[in-house]
Amino acid sequence: MDLRFYKILLFMKRRPDLTIEQFRTYYETRHAPLAERYSRGVSRYLRRYIDPQPHPETGEFLDAPDVITELWFEDEAVYRATLNYITTSLMPDEIVADERNLFDRASFRIATVVECESGVRLSG
Repeated sequence: MDLRFYKILLFMKRRPDLTIEQFRTYYETRHAPLAERYSRGVSRYLRRYIDPQPHPETGEFLDAPDVITELWFEDEAVYRATLNYITTSLMPDEIVADERNLFDRASFRIATVVECESGVRLSG
């Protein structure tokens, strides 16, 4: 059985005056609960905190975001409507004000993913 999920990915960097710990704590305790109140139709809301690692050929990962936020949707119409909204409109004032406490807003980047997952789990 194939499952299909639609995702909006938000790549964001923290404000430079915040430590990684301060950033993650604020996001989890203040910003995420606020954002959840505005997340109608989202089936999953994930924050994937990035810990950049050096690559043996290319060196340090200096331009990594601090977090990749994933908004998952099972309903394609809701996904498309949400994508249209966040790519053409500013978020509500309450969200924008709180983002200023947390993010380097100029670093925001958005991408989309259509993810297809097989029902088979590979084991090692």
